[in-house]
Amino acid sequence: MAPPPSAVPAADDAAPSSRRRALFAACSAHAVHDGLTDLIYVLLPIWQAQFAISYAMIGLLRAAYSGVMASFQLLASRLARRWGRERMLIGGTALAGVAYLIAGLAGGLPVLLFALMLGGLGASTQHPLASSLVTDAYEAGGGVKEALSQYNFAGDIGKTLVPGAVGLLLVVVSWQTSVMLIGVLGLAAALLLWWLLPARASAGREKSARVSNGKGSVSGLRALLATGTLDSAVRMGFLTFLPFLLKNKGAGTAGIGLALSLLFVGGAFGKLFCGYLGARIGMMKTVWATESLTSLCVLLAVWLPLSGVMIMLPLLGLALNGTSSVLYGVVPELAPAGKHEQAFAWFYTGTIGAGALSPVLFGRLGDVMGVSVALCALAALLLLTLPLSWRVQKALAPGT
Repeated sequence: MAPPPSAVPAADDAAPSSRRRALFAACSAHAVHDGLTDLIYVLLPIWQAQFAISYAMIGLLRAAYSGVMASFQLLASRLARRWGRERMLIGGTALAGVAYLIAGLAGGLPVLLFALMLGGLGASTQHPLASSLVTDAYEAGGGVKEALSQYNFAGDIGKTLVPGAVGLLLVVVSWQTSVMLIGVLGLAAALLLWWLLPARASAGREKSARVSNGKGSVSGLRALLATGTLDSAVRMGFLTFLPFLLKNKGAGTAGIGLALSLLFVGGAFGKLFCGYLGARIGMMKTVWATESLTSLCVLLAVWLPLSGVMIMLPLLGLALNGTSSVLYGVVPELAPAGKHEQAFAWFYTGTIGAGALSPVLFGRLGDVMGVSVALCALAALLLLTLPLSWRVQKALAPGT
């Protein structure tokens, strides 16, 4: 028996509504988690003065959050298959909020270190699970790459708003109060996800696994991981050296702050723009364009005077950050059916790990050879992504 005529439009309307809810939930989670992660940069100088700690201990505090986050992403993806992706994402967001509440109450370094490790554990759920949530929601109807670029863009919005809001709060209240308010924000975000992601959302995952058009290419996924790892290593290495490069060219504290703002604004729009561009002209062409432009701009940043560097920074930010959206959008195409969480977990673990190690390795090169040589080495390293992206393209289209 055919369904009543009125039932058909209702069914048609349900799918777009469900996709929009999933995308909004993932974007909200990404914005909050990335904001909580980058907030640590604002708090480190305050903690140094509060607890009289060394620079080595400052590095340990930063690594406590990012290291735990990177290390537990694979475990989070596995646990999601047992306990449910939505529950894990909601629980991880709540745990990150609780961690900041504990940090606000910390009277000593051990409690603060514990709170940051707890926050990293909660944050480990976000990238692999939210990315796979967007992928599964949009895979059947198309538009995965565009949706992932919006998700990627939302993270940069959080990186801008949350640290900026705390910077303003610190003018009128103590750091403890500011941190506890951010903890409340984390808990509120968990409640929002609980409302947006009902338990029944998991019911369609088996169906999603059956209809997935992922090619399941292990070699292609490895090439993609290598591409993302090199891209992340160069990005984090450049961000580490940029303030010192600008200082050598005569920039003051205000000038360095303005330069970083120009770079980050360009980077945020680059993530959105390049994701859509990759969907239109293909992954390899976009990566070749963005990585070649990034390498060229890094070299120009070394050679140009300060005014020229400042003018170029938005374009450099667009290319520097834009590649990541293109690469994220390819993960579902190479992941085996029903294993999006694991594929994203491997990808994010590699990129975040490379971003953590790159400043250390190239910092040593900078100590020995100078900042300019280290930046030129980063520009040269980035060109290795070109043959790797060609290998990824071959896995995506074996007949080409």
